Amino acid sequence: MKAIVYGIISIFLISVTAYAASLIFISQQGNWRCFEGDGLPDHKTGNFPKRSNPNSIKAQNINMCIPLEPVKNVSPQNIRGSIGIAVNGVQFRPTTAGFYDPKGKRGHSPRGDKNWSLDIFGTRGKLGLDFNNAHVGPNGLYHYHGIAESLTKTSGSSLVGYAADGFEMHYIGSKAASGYQLKKGTRLSGPGGGYDGTYNEDYEYVSSKGNLDQCNGGVLNDKYVYFITDTYPFVGRCLWGEVSTDFGR
Repeated sequence: MKAIVYGIISIFLISVTAYAASLIFISQQGNWRCFEGDGLPDHKTGNFPKRSNPNSIKAQNINMCIPLEPVKNVSPQNIRGSIGIAVNGVQFRPTTAGFYDPKGKRGHSPRGDKNWSLDIFGTRGKLGLDFNNAHVGPNGLYHYHGIAESLTKTSGSSLVGYAADGFEMHYIGSKAASGYQLKKGTRLSGPGGGYDGTYNEDYEYVSSKGNLDQCNGGVLNDKYVYFITDTYPFVGRCLWGEVSTDFGR
């Protein structure tokens, strides 16, 4: 990683060709940390398109800024879509566009029952996730649903990215334990059957379990941060700070 400082603006450049020419600039602009790049990964990926994911990886026009000094509010807000961005410029997007739909070809569709949303790790075939816990959206955006081993190598530390509200995102393996667990019993509506992890609603947060809050957050080196975990929810689904509108586009 190469650092170039111009006055108060620090620009970080990553340019590698493990998969394709990828580019990310991270700069400080006033009270914002900004990311500009093409959204391409700096590592090898699985083969796309493929049967379980028919989309091709395409370069993006990434221009996103987040608060440089995030503030934790009294309550979190749930997030759908991109929830953060990695240090290599690839976005974290843990939710899916699939919902329970008995009329759908695979039992789910974007038009299904919004009370039962698919969790990608509990879905048959994992919607084409590759060995980086990533796949490709319809617009060609390659994005992570969990941790990619190369991220810790890219940053050289546990810091792997930043959430849309400005707080850091870290990966420390089993030292960060999620508080979520599968519910007991059977579903009373929707798909029926036992709670097996196919849907996000199969899980419940138990504050006494693990060492993280409901957004997969906790304290690291006296700072509040979010963690990516090896178990559900992998990447949190809610944020405590003010979310940058750049992530709602």
